[in-house]
Amino acid sequence: MASTLREFLLYLAASAAALALDTAVFSLGMRLGVNLAVSACLGFSLGLMLIYTVSTRLVFSQHRMADRRGEFALFALIGVAGLLLTEALLWLLVRQLGVAPVAAKLTSACGVFLFNFVLRKTLLFTNQRRAALRTSP
Repeated sequence: MASTLREFLLYLAASAAALALDTAVFSLGMRLGVNLAVSACLGFSLGLMLIYTVSTRLVFSQHRMADRRGEFALFALIGVAGLLLTEALLWLLVRQLGVAPVAAKLTSACGVFLFNFVLRKTLLFTNQRRAALRTSP
């Protein structure tokens, strides 16, 4: 349990760093006149590479997959699912329920952070043998 809490806190710090990089790249792109979608994609991509690198080197010690390219692909897919979840939550909270956009963004960010952490920890960074023992009767 202590190792999971340690991983959670380190992942939280890594996520904050990735978000800061994402936002900085997005802001720089916008100031330089780069297209909105391109700026957002560049920021997201660099943030994704940072969170993956920090996660695999500093946060998680166990790897379920031997193939690092496959691991990164699944890691990125979870990130894209989190991005889609963010969009859906923003639509629901802002458009349907009338929540202020910043409050909706902060609320969705908390939920998506947990979504990303749980899926990545479970699918990518848990010892496969220990995971099987937890599910067996």
